[in-house]
Amino acid sequence: MTDVQLHYFEQGQGQPLILLHGNGESCDYFEHQITYFSKQYRVIALDTRGHGQSPRGEKPFTIKQFAEDLHDFMDENGIEKAVILGFSDGGNIALTFALKYPERVEKMIVDGANLFPSGVKPLYQWPIEIGYHIAKMFSMKSEKAKQNAEMLGLMVNEPHIESSELTCLTMPVLVIAGTKDMIKESHTRLIYKSLPNAQMNIIEGDHFVANKNADAFNMVVDEFLRK
Repeated sequence: MTDVQLHYFEQGQGQPLILLHGNGESCDYFEHQITYFSKQYRVIALDTRGHGQSPRGEKPFTIKQFAEDLHDFMDENGIEKAVILGFSDGGNIALTFALKYPERVEKMIVDGANLFPSGVKPLYQWPIEIGYHIAKMFSMKSEKAKQNAEMLGLMVNEPHIESSELTCLTMPVLVIAGTKDMIKESHTRLIYKSLPNAQMNIIEGDHFVANKNADAFNMVVDEFLRK
């Protein structure tokens, strides 16, 4: 059982579509997806543990724990199976969850996900690592620095997924990234090629295409879900 009650926003009826945001964000990230997809789905946008309005709790602050939190949330809300759309760390949570509980995933959309930290372009990863080490230095003296170190630590130390593990995931998966994403395109292609039932779409924009280029993003996801 979970030690936290995850905050969530729900809209629409029908098949559950669970939205998982990225590092340091909240369910508000999906403002352009919630109403759009609620016409056909029961859209549930979650705040991950220690993000948005969800409490931090006592359990580890890891991608694996976030995946367990999702499992507990689905059990508590009677959701047997869902379509899962994850962005950035949310995509990493979705992949981690699907590897452990494949029977609970109808279809999956992973946007700007990575299997391991070196999947991020050095231009973006280095400042994250520097920020992490600075925050860690001050974390004994400052609660804010401690929280910051924990958040940045997710991107420095996680996730740990082998591409070979993905070969067992048979559900349909849509792999998305931006043309100017912070994830290396070769890494996005690695994820796509490792999944037996996947398609890939590179959308004009940076890492935050779902928010900044919502029309194109929603169209691509909608098309995938209708198949």
